[in-house]
Amino acid sequence: DLRTVEGRVALRYWQAYSSVLPESLDFQSRMTSSHQNNASDPVNLALNYGYGVLEGECRRAINTVGLEPSVGFLHEVSGYQTKQSLVYDLQEPFRWIADVTVMDAFESGALDLRDFYFTGDDYKYHFEPEAKQRFLELLRERFNSGVRYKDHALKWDMVIEQKTGELGRYLLGRVTG
Repeated sequence: DLRTVEGRVALRYWQAYSSVLPESLDFQSRMTSSHQNNASDPVNLALNYGYGVLEGECRRAINTVGLEPSVGFLHEVSGYQTKQSLVYDLQEPFRWIADVTVMDAFESGALDLRDFYFTGDDYKYHFEPEAKQRFLELLRERFNSGVRYKDHALKWDMVIEQKTGELGRYLLGRVTG
């Protein structure tokens, strides 16, 4: 039942997300007929890339804290995902970072349709190299933006690490406060 609710909420979320993007981008949703992660349009390609960067940040935090990346809570091991379900679990609260960065990139003109090309051999869009670098810089800026967390000024990568440490302490029964 929870997965059904999650699916319905995701459908509404992506409908709202799509409504603020230019129609010329042809973004319909994250869900496609074959798989939700296909780079079937430039927006999905940029989201995939952003989530890949976020995945790396989460994997780094898991390794730093010393947790086992294959033991998750929300994501189960399946045929289309890696066996590191904890990485995907930890990504969930921070996916908005990639979502907002993609939206900003297209709204500001940092990314444009000319920055992508489509190849018929794999039926996916690809970044022009310069566009990928510009987008990566936008992602770095977003991850490096300061945020107040527990009376400290931290960057988002450190917030992810802090939250991962909190999870580790919780699992060990060492939660204080």
